Amino acid sequence: MRYLLALDQGTTSSRAILFTLQGEVVAVGRRAFRQLYPRPGLVEHDSWEIWESQLLAAREALKAAGVGAEEVLALGLTNQRETTLVWDRATGRPLHNAIVWQDRRTAPLCEAFKEKGLEPLFRERTGLLLDPYFSGTKLLWLLENVPGLREKAERGEALFGTVDTWLIWNLTGGKVHATDPTNASRTLLFRLDRLEWDGELLDLLKVPRAMLPEVRPSEGDFGETLPELFGASIPIRGVLGDQQAALFGQAALLAGEGKCTYGTGAFLLLNTGERAIPSRKGLLTTVAWSLGGKATYALEGSVFVAGAAVGWLKEVGLIAESREVEALARSVEDAGGVYLVPAFTGLGAPYWDPYARGAILGLTRGTTRAHLARAALEGVAFLVADVAEAMAEEAGLPLEELRVDGGMAENDLFLQIQADLLGRAVARPRVTETTALGAALMAGVGAGALDPEGVRRAWSLEARFLPKMPEDRRQALRRGWQRAVERALGFARET
Repeated sequence: MRYLLALDQGTTSSRAILFTLQGEVVAVGRRAFRQLYPRPGLVEHDSWEIWESQLLAAREALKAAGVGAEEVLALGLTNQRETTLVWDRATGRPLHNAIVWQDRRTAPLCEAFKEKGLEPLFRERTGLLLDPYFSGTKLLWLLENVPGLREKAERGEALFGTVDTWLIWNLTGGKVHATDPTNASRTLLFRLDRLEWDGELLDLLKVPRAMLPEVRPSEGDFGETLPELFGASIPIRGVLGDQQAALFGQAALLAGEGKCTYGTGAFLLLNTGERAIPSRKGLLTTVAWSLGGKATYALEGSVFVAGAAVGWLKEVGLIAESREVEALARSVEDAGGVYLVPAFTGLGAPYWDPYARGAILGLTRGTTRAHLARAALEGVAFLVADVAEAMAEEAGLPLEELRVDGGMAENDLFLQIQADLLGRAVARPRVTETTALGAALMAGVGAGALDPEGVRRAWSLEARFLPKMPEDRRQALRRGWQRAVERALGFARET
């Protein structure tokens, strides 16, 4: 058995990548699915579409490689994390659309808990802020708004899960209802120091314990796929939330090593080793992974809009295809004094303002679409720099180099802008599918075929971008950026 299969279930598409044990890509399958927007600020997915698209993507990858399931050593799974699903235990039927991590409907619930003075408790136990981003308040909303759901949940007839749990349930034919600590640590229900569900927080959020999945180690045994799905059973031996999977795939295994993934959003993680470092700057403390019964922790900063900023440029007609943005932005030397704050769904770290909204400032008659394109790239890079600066300060672990992956990491101009505004080297690996790679490598560890050195050997450098911008210019741009952010904060708050 020479292969590892990674299922990479993302926000806009489901992908599957077949790797060798050395981390080389063999074949890729991909299926997009619908984004549902019931009202402004609300984002949902059809749970069946998540499952069906992931299954088809996996079959497509195996078929493209000409590889049978019996040749696959293990399957690793990585996923969009905070997206919240509920389904019927007996039938497997979804009881509501999945509420996506971007969804902001629970902002009033979060405010109500804050007004009761409960945020410090959640912060201490879970490492998270009270924000609509996380699963806990989404689940509370479902329990309070889906007719009959609470009664079913209390009887143990309704199950909750993040996307990993939903996929495992379907892959195993309902035999396994489980998650791992990286996904559990994003729910507002999981205690970091004990790696277990927290009874007091369950009570506060009125969540019946009977609907929660079992928490197993990241390299644990998550059952086997039904033989009829792929022609033979495949052991499921690795589960990681997408950003932790990317950290693992970037071989950032030591404290002080970090990465940024540019997908729909941008996510920075800094490995802090065995220390779960509390944050005072709006960062999150999270589980990086659990191996051999021991947890590794990380600080995380979440930027809600990254690739989605380029998508917005396309949607409003400034570019026809996303790949055009680099050439267009490169056609001008700078953004011409324009700042674009991509707060389309609020702002994440270090601001955490669900009421912030996108803003464009500094427009003049001389502003062109090229300036706007460059300002969009800079807006993402500014937010990442804000997070990295706060992260290094709190951890006391200066980030020497930022390893990057995801769609925007293919854009050389953007990575040079990122290096300039960050003031640090930016490194792009040869294999940029590090989220899927991390899941595959974790499955390899779980199957006993890989060790940490094997994980390190799977990473190699493709390009390094060094900062070229003078420091005084960088600081001036950062000051202008802060003025722009101040104008975007709180814009959608009702008065």
